[in-house]
Amino acid sequence: MDENKQWQKLAAEFLGTAFLVFVGVGSVPATFILNGDAPFTMASLGIIALAFGLIVVATVYVFGYISGNHINPAVTLGLAVAGKIPWREVPGYLVAQILGATAGAFAIVGVLGQAAVEAGLGVAAFNPDTIPVGQAFFAEFVGTFLLVFTVFGVIHRKAAPGFAGLAIGFVVFAAIIPVGPITGASINPARTTGPMIVQQIMGGEVAWEQLWVYLGAELLAGVLAALAFGFISKTSADNTTLTEALTEEKAN
Repeated sequence: MDENKQWQKLAAEFLGTAFLVFVGVGSVPATFILNGDAPFTMASLGIIALAFGLIVVATVYVFGYISGNHINPAVTLGLAVAGKIPWREVPGYLVAQILGATAGAFAIVGVLGQAAVEAGLGVAAFNPDTIPVGQAFFAEFVGTFLLVFTVFGVIHRKAAPGFAGLAIGFVVFAAIIPVGPITGASINPARTTGPMIVQQIMGGEVAWEQLWVYLGAELLAGVLAALAFGFISKTSADNTTLTEALTEEKAN
């Protein structure tokens, strides 16, 4: 059997999410530290988006054949709703992802020091004085929906093989450009939660009252994206059992 054990899958989810947070989220305080008093520009946003996109491409090819490289509770929940993974695996995946995100955030502090905490540690947040809650919710919903919908597209049985990593990495890069200025473009409940936990532990400020906006939008988007993709992609072949398919092939 060439199937990985459950502990190996969970280890892959832990490491994949840790890699995502360390590189992607870590690029945010690194940018602020290097910029100093210089204004945050489109170029800065582009570098952060590129860091996220590239690390996602890498993790898909490194961990995809072990655990599926969900590294995102919204993806895991969407896959479970669509029947792509058994529900019994969901709790373990979610715990591994949140722990991985927390470990990745601690690694940022280990590398960049307390300056990373002072720069906000890349914690996703929005300014309630200028961004209404509804707008923030919608921004995270749209970004996450786009990501999860793309994931379902590239894993479909008729999708072009070999391009999943690039497609998912590109859509992460693309989604961060419009969503980032509004909410920081978390589009991932683990990426949202892990840095917040570490920022709090390290003595930084955390807007915990915004957590429900991120988690609610992201998880809802994951479920609806899974259902929407199934609705527009399903054909009669998807209802055919293996026995029926073999019988039909033999008859032909």
